[in-house]
Amino acid sequence: MPEWPEMERYRTLLGERIAGARLQDVEVTREKSVNMPVDQFKAELIGRSVWFIERRGKHLIFHLDNGKRLLLHLMLGGWMFYGSEEEKPDRTVQITLTFPQGNLYFIGLRLGYLHLLSVKELDERLKDLGPEPFDSRLTEARFRELFKGKRGVLKSALVDQKVIAGIGNCYADEIAFAAGVRPGTRIPALSDESWSRLYASMHAKLQQATSLGGYMEEPFTADDLLTGGYNDHCQVYDRGGEPCLRCGSEIVREEINSRKVFYCSNCQQEG
Repeated sequence: MPEWPEMERYRTLLGERIAGARLQDVEVTREKSVNMPVDQFKAELIGRSVWFIERRGKHLIFHLDNGKRLLLHLMLGGWMFYGSEEEKPDRTVQITLTFPQGNLYFIGLRLGYLHLLSVKELDERLKDLGPEPFDSRLTEARFRELFKGKRGVLKSALVDQKVIAGIGNCYADEIAFAAGVRPGTRIPALSDESWSRLYASMHAKLQQATSLGGYMEEPFTADDLLTGGYNDHCQVYDRGGEPCLRCGSEIVREEINSRKVFYCSNCQQEG
């Protein structure tokens, strides 16, 4: 599932290509991907302009010129491609938005969606999301407070969107590795030093992953050579059984609350 770095990269790439552009056509081949009858969805969108694109956690918000918003969540397996019909990957497309300079294809929306909402509806939908990782108000002290009173394990709390918005399975493991803490550590057992390292690692890993194109492999355009670049830099995620790049020990793969967890038992001690 796309996480903070992937969605932040999408936000930047979309802003460069469709900000200010007018929607010329809309095609929906999977009605469940939208929140109203297809004919109504198309009628409300065609002729509208996209002013700008905002990201909130794992969501993207397309601000339209009539004050309404398109809320996108790609969920598991969803991705986007921008280009011509000839450049489009040979994959099933659920929604196509046509702009003067190219088409925006939404692919793999088996669970994902693109919903047209009013500002009030959008606020209601996103009201339970936690703070953004780079919110200036999220100081280290505030970061620690978000986990106060929780007795579960670190991994479960890091991926809880009501705690912090945008972190998922991949980056929770990468952050824990960078901080030298096992993702299965109980939150009350974490030391002050561990919290400081986790706070710093969260920023460092998310920034690094964004600059390297995130871990999703599908390119955004035909000439996109950056997307997916972080795959070669993952320290632990999806590397179970492989040697740790830092110490050579075998990366452990476990499950915590039905989630895959990857860590190095030598580099990552309890909190």
